[in-house]
Amino acid sequence: MQDEDLKRLEMRIDELIAICAQLKDENRQLREQKVEFSTERENLLEKQDQARIRVEKILDRLKSLEQSE
Repeated sequence: MQDEDLKRLEMRIDELIAICAQLKDENRQLREQKVEFSTERENLLEKQDQARIRVEKILDRLKSLEQSE
């Protein structure tokens, strides 16, 4: 009976080790993904700012054209 209990315990420990390895890998992937998303977000914010500046310049030019008429 003890051998059987030890074998079950050993199997359960092996399962837990496998689960820990899987979770560790998933955690690594999520951290990498977080870095990628942060970089992408920064790029998008920069593009948004550049677009806003361009639109403001266009509006300023339109205003100056209206005033010169």
